[in-house]
Amino acid sequence: VQLQASGGGLVQAGDSLRLSCAASGRTFSIYGMGWFRQAPGKEREFVALISWSGGSTDYADSVRGRFTISREMPKNTVYLQMNGLKPEDTAVYYCAADYDRRILSRSVPAYDAWGQGTQVTVSS
Repeated sequence: VQLQASGGGLVQAGDSLRLSCAASGRTFSIYGMGWFRQAPGKEREFVALISWSGGSTDYADSVRGRFTISREMPKNTVYLQMNGLKPEDTAVYYCAADYDRRILSRSVPAYDAWGQGTQVTVSS
């Protein structure tokens, strides 16, 4: 499975962005997809996840109510709609796919494939 993330940019506080993650390859094997982020000097942290079937989602407390994860099956693409962005949301955002462990986890090691990351910068 290969992942291609896009959609990052520089925005002001309160603005919105939509990140996309296009999956290719053995997409039929994907069990769940996640978004993570990593700010300078910090560890990579969980943001949101969705089951490939779309029936289950989960969010970090810091983004719940502001971010929405969704997927579009015909395009094998997962989105992260980010509203009400805050300066503390500034980070490189990564999408990830779980096709081996199949456990819908918030944990980085649970994911088998990662996209290249897309920078989100929120100015105050």
